[in-house]
Amino acid sequence: MGKSKDTARGGWADWMADRALRGLIALALALPLRARLRVMGWAVRRVIAPLAGYRSRVLDNLAHVWPDLREAERQRIADEVTENAGRTMIENYDVAGLLERMTDAPVSGDGLPEIERARAEGRPVLFVTGHYGNFEAPRAALVARGWRIGGLYRPMANPFFNAHYAANMHALSDPVFEQGRRGTMGLLKHIRGGGMGVLLFDVYSSDGTPIDFLGQPAPTLTSSAEIALKTGALFVPFFGIRQPDGISFEAVFEAPIPHGDPVEMMRAATRRLEARIEADPGQWFWIHRRWKPKRQAKRQRKRAAARMAP
Repeated sequence: MGKSKDTARGGWADWMADRALRGLIALALALPLRARLRVMGWAVRRVIAPLAGYRSRVLDNLAHVWPDLREAERQRIADEVTENAGRTMIENYDVAGLLERMTDAPVSGDGLPEIERARAEGRPVLFVTGHYGNFEAPRAALVARGWRIGGLYRPMANPFFNAHYAANMHALSDPVFEQGRRGTMGLLKHIRGGGMGVLLFDVYSSDGTPIDFLGQPAPTLTSSAEIALKTGALFVPFFGIRQPDGISFEAVFEAPIPHGDPVEMMRAATRRLEARIEADPGQWFWIHRRWKPKRQAKRQRKRAAARMAP
């Protein structure tokens, strides 16, 4: 038999990696909830993160923004980050279970009255958050209560993994759009029509505006603020905070960020995320290459050379 189009495009290494991951997910989902979370947390913390280089990336990021942090504290945070990553991944592959768990989860925050009023009036709401705790938990809490929350996702490099990852995003709540011009226009149309959506803003983007994040410049897209301005949507930060038992969550909806200059709106959103990270750094996804200081320095040198050129 010949290779399928998808297999040829993704390559056998991607196909094999996806098969292994699907098998691990299936085995974990067959376990009771507590055992499932313990197994996946342990597997990512002790096996996957060290082998894939994720743990060293966490340690490097911590050294970049908090150089005075003691080594024992860095290692403790790295343990918590990778444990949380494993638990979050398997939680988000059990959409029905997450919805059930979030049905009665505590929902709080100064933004609650305003988003409830906006929903009653048919006014759009754009929620913004970072990869903190479980970023899908607040969305699941609203969906479980009958709300319809759209979103935008960044496709995975592995096309086989991306196929079930995207399907899982759609299973929680539609409409969900793939990141890019077409997807952004789809989300914009949904929100402009009085809908609600979620965007995550804490990933590196070479097109972003440098905004200090935990004391170091981090290129940050202003597109979420611009969408809020174009549609008149409330701009509401929310967070799914994992509780000390490692299983339950509190969904916190903070006071809306006032409309204004898009960069200043993103600075305000960044400060909200910083406060959560400083309170509990083990819940943020330090695995991301959020700062890329070498790449930033290279781009700055190119810009400086271009300005000096005749």
